[in-house]
Amino acid sequence: MPLTRRIAAVVALTLGLLLPAGAALAHEERKVTLPDGSGSVPAHRQTEPDLLVCKTDRADLDRRIATFPNDLKQRNIALFGKCQQNGFRNLQEAVDKVDKPGMTIAILPGLYQEEPSRAAPTGACANLPARWSTWGYQILSFEQQTACPHNQNLVAILGKTNLQIEGTGATPLDVVIDAEYRKLNAIRADRANGVYFRNFTAQRTTFNSLYVLETDGFVIDQVLTRWNDEYGFLTFASDHGLYTDCESYGNGDGGLYPGSASNLNDGKGHEVPRYAIEIRRCKSHDNALGYSGTAGDSMWVHDNEFYDNMVGATMDSLWPDHPGLPQNHAKFENNKIYDNNRDYYTYTRDGTCKKPTAERGYEKGVVCPQVGVGPGTGLLVAGGNYNIFRNNQVWNNRRAGFQLFGVPAFIRGEESLSKQADTSNHNRYEGNVFKDNGLNIWWDGQGTGNCFQGDTGASSPRVLPVCAAPAPALSGGSSRWLAEPVKVVKLYLCADFSAQDQRLPAGCDWFGATGFGKVETQLALGGSLVLALLAVLMWARRLRDPVPLGAGPTTNRRAAAVVVTLAGLAGLVADVWAAAADSTLWAGLALAGMGAWWVGAGFLLRGIRPVFGWFTVVLGLLALADAGDRLVHLIPFIPLGPGWIRGALTGVWVLWAVVVLAPRPRRTEREQRADEKVIA
Repeated sequence: MPLTRRIAAVVALTLGLLLPAGAALAHEERKVTLPDGSGSVPAHRQTEPDLLVCKTDRADLDRRIATFPNDLKQRNIALFGKCQQNGFRNLQEAVDKVDKPGMTIAILPGLYQEEPSRAAPTGACANLPARWSTWGYQILSFEQQTACPHNQNLVAILGKTNLQIEGTGATPLDVVIDAEYRKLNAIRADRANGVYFRNFTAQRTTFNSLYVLETDGFVIDQVLTRWNDEYGFLTFASDHGLYTDCESYGNGDGGLYPGSASNLNDGKGHEVPRYAIEIRRCKSHDNALGYSGTAGDSMWVHDNEFYDNMVGATMDSLWPDHPGLPQNHAKFENNKIYDNNRDYYTYTRDGTCKKPTAERGYEKGVVCPQVGVGPGTGLLVAGGNYNIFRNNQVWNNRRAGFQLFGVPAFIRGEESLSKQADTSNHNRYEGNVFKDNGLNIWWDGQGTGNCFQGDTGASSPRVLPVCAAPAPALSGGSSRWLAEPVKVVKLYLCADFSAQDQRLPAGCDWFGATGFGKVETQLALGGSLVLALLAVLMWARRLRDPVPLGAGPTTNRRAAAVVVTLAGLAGLVADVWAAAADSTLWAGLALAGMGAWWVGAGFLLRGIRPVFGWFTVVLGLLALADAGDRLVHLIPFIPLGPGWIRGALTGVWVLWAVVVLAPRPRRTEREQRADEKVIA
């Protein structure tokens, strides 16, 4: 491994060690095996159902179907008559009667609370030998789920093949499966290849409404999920999946979570033979995250709406024990991502989220965030590779339309030095339409081959690498192994969020810090005060020195000293303002001012401290290069941004400047004449 990459890896590993332990918690599941890919996306069957589920109250049915179109009303009346004779009163009872592949269950309009499934575990099921997760539930094997299907699930579909479950109402709200916060999952489909869900609502769980696990072939069609501690839809370790025309809201993590999908495109470029899961025409709103994609590999997400969340969509490589890390090959296109400005941390601050789940008020709009993110973000990528974001409409996200940053491999449990910088590479942003976002792009600067469209507008950095057209094999773009230093500090501070401990990191603007309360501003202020003090002392003790410091009259040299010192002080003030206002333009101008000061002061110091003077000039040139890197053009072919080198040398310069400024014995007239003769 090259030396520079090794250094970057060591830095990444060190930062990983500093990451708060609470950040390494997420969806925990048994050890799973990804499907072999031999399945297919199931087709909807329009044949008559094999099994019927209904309630017994005809008056309630009549009320529910009163506004249906006549044909649909008559069909439900006919099915109700059959169901009273040969049907079931609970969905689980019908599932238990499925005895061959390809059967269909129809659920008539009604509220299904699955009373027989709600009881707490007893006997052997109450004492299963299984590890407890950090969230307080047991991580059960498939065999344990089969033996005790209702320890965690209101409805358990285990090992069934090509099963179709469909509501017979006019909309998903006509059939409601309600866990009443008694179970982790309303419906769990585990190793249920070919399962098809259509036209119903699942709600109110302590984890997620609809869970599909280790399944090759599934469809979620016109299903609504809402009011869950974690997820609306969770599909995990699955392939050949389709979400279509779905909706989810009121969830503490993601409305849609296609996690650890089949990693079938690992090692490929942007052109791939197929995607594992397709998500289309869905609406996800009023969640912490509209879409959550830890190891969301090989996803095709198009023509959806993500709005009124804290963050519209995320994909990441943050959490250990998720197959398929680092995340790769998601394609987001033709989506509408807008108005993602909710701040549900209000309910963390005021203690609402400490209450038992059923008492929090999810039905009234309360959401208890389970993740630490920056509200006001359209789409966030935390350590993903080979993703494509194309032709999306992104507007009115107050923080940023898109965010992209790297994640050291240590965070996901990978300790190999060679892998520490293996995320945030070859992501492409093309043809997106931005309007009224705080920033259109926020990028930490890390990664190889990341590129952006040429019309990004307001961004951080201000100038971004532009994608070549057509896309080359490795997409062109950047090549930085570490993010900008201040952004690294911010990201690691903000990672200290903990839903379990109700902890909101101070100093992070994601959780309400503003102005001088932000860590970026505090760092800028502290550094600027030190440098400002040194600048004034340098001018007073050295730059006004009567000893000639170079060619030209002493008066001109003193005037130059005043000018460069004022430029430096202006740059330091601008640096604090830039941090407080989160302004890339002012940050670049601040660096330009500081660079001018260091270059000018260095030239003036050459006469009495030549080595220190030239070192100061070099530091100034690095500051100017850093300014150009942010404002004019990303410097190509360098593994570290100039900010890292400048930051390290600034620390050396400060210590050296203290030595230079230390009082020294007054020189005699003979020593002064000797100095003048040497300079001459």
